[in-house]
Amino acid sequence: MRTDVEIRRDGYQAIFEKLNIVEAEKFIALMSRDKFDYTKWRQNLFEGLSVEEISRRAMEHRAKHS
Repeated sequence: MRTDVEIRRDGYQAIFEKLNIVEAEKFIALMSRDKFDYTKWRQNLFEGLSVEEISRRAMEHRAKHS
């Protein structure tokens, strides 16, 4: 299992790969300020979607980011 430090480092690295420095700092500030419950958000992420629709979206995402 990875340590908290490793997870935090890789998380920041992922953010900075997609966002410029100002956007990344803003994102981090927004996440720190909000009472965002990631687990609850994930539970509702695919609500109302069929397995086929989820699969189609996953395949499209993979093709786009390969």
